[in-house]
Amino acid sequence: MSSSGIHLTTLGHRIRHHRVAQGFTLDELGAKVGVAGSQLSLIENGKREPKLSLLQAIATATGTEVADLISGEPPNRRAALEIELETAQASPVFRQLGITPVRVSKGMPDETIEAILGLHRELQRREREAIATPEEARRANTELRLRMRAQNNYIGDIEKLAEKHLKAAGHVSGALTHRTVIIMAEKLGFELIYVNDLPHSTRSVTDLENSRIYLPPASIPGGHGLRSMALQAMAHRLLGHTPPTDYADFLQQRLEINYFAAACLIPETAGVAFLQQAKKDRNLAVEDFRDAFGVTHEAAGMRMTNLMTEHLGMKLHFLRVDETGAITRVYENDDLPLPMDVTGAVEGQPVCRKFQARAAFTQQNRTTERYQYTDTPSGTFWCATQTGSGSDGEYSVTVGVPFDDARWWRGRETSDRAVSTCPDEACCRRPAPDLAGQWAGRSWPSARVHTHIFSPLPRGAFPGVDDSEVYAFLDRHAREK
Repeated sequence: MSSSGIHLTTLGHRIRHHRVAQGFTLDELGAKVGVAGSQLSLIENGKREPKLSLLQAIATATGTEVADLISGEPPNRRAALEIELETAQASPVFRQLGITPVRVSKGMPDETIEAILGLHRELQRREREAIATPEEARRANTELRLRMRAQNNYIGDIEKLAEKHLKAAGHVSGALTHRTVIIMAEKLGFELIYVNDLPHSTRSVTDLENSRIYLPPASIPGGHGLRSMALQAMAHRLLGHTPPTDYADFLQQRLEINYFAAACLIPETAGVAFLQQAKKDRNLAVEDFRDAFGVTHEAAGMRMTNLMTEHLGMKLHFLRVDETGAITRVYENDDLPLPMDVTGAVEGQPVCRKFQARAAFTQQNRTTERYQYTDTPSGTFWCATQTGSGSDGEYSVTVGVPFDDARWWRGRETSDRAVSTCPDEACCRRPAPDLAGQWAGRSWPSARVHTHIFSPLPRGAFPGVDDSEVYAFLDRHAREK
């Protein structure tokens, strides 16, 4: 677009259209308007902006008006196709491919240009989808959460697959050891290798050519995550995963590999037996379940959502909340009222300040579970909450049940009680009238913005994975070995 607001490419096509209609060559029209034919060629190709006096001369020579020449509409369909192709080939999306642009000749059929444009439009469509990934991911995640809720967050086929491979590796009871995980990998034909230079966008990398699974260093405190990451990498192979076709497929695969890892760390048979005995003793507790299988508090709480409704007939909810009060992981089938956006997504929404999941951050003693009854518009719920910290800051993990099922849990005697009226904003989202009157119009908070919201995910075969880093990593290690 020139400084005068005229689209030079369209202008050039309109001048050429009227020149050809009059039967003039470039040199013939140039002679009539006082410029060289080569100068007219530059103008017709959108490379140079003509002066108004020259436009007036061209309009007179071709029997038209200046207003017609500078119209924003292409003069015919062929011109519209050529203009669209030129615009597409000048776009950043095309330029970053490093492909030489197609030069359109007079003899090139319209059908050829249309076919090339079809490829450009598809390229642009895919790019727009990549930019819209956050909303697409939220919708896909919501659909997946509701689907899993309908099936009690339970996948029987993966439970059986996990127990089959545990048995083949010789695992009988107790916490799953690193050695057993190594044996499981070996039986699949893979070697586990711990490295310090994994690409920043990956948790593990599997070299299918050389049958290696690369993981972060074994010296990570606790090591709970290492077993899980190795099991997840193996699960991709066992479950026959292929590169995901869209974000919903990606999330489904992520759920399945997480499920397989959890089913190996806490096998269904042993896990259900433990929970059934604890219920019989009226002594259900996340911390006991955690310690019995040597997993994290979060892993134990989430595993309960796989087994308790299916095998104990008990509905429950699980919340992981960050220090800002936002929900980062959630499951519920007990009708606990949770915040959600217009897409139905719960993740990222602020949980009620009255919930123990959020109130736990204000308490000084965080070394043990905290228990609380909470009255809500959907009834009264009991919960147990434990706080922790990670690379992304502090978080809380909560497992809870409706009031009637609290009798099976340790901590049911707690006298701590809260009342939540959320989603009513008067509960905890709207300031008290006296505070609003005191500070409205007299304060100016500066919002803290997370820079990642401005950045699209790296483009590649897998959402969020930077292929260029992964391939360089694999090449480096393949040469080292």
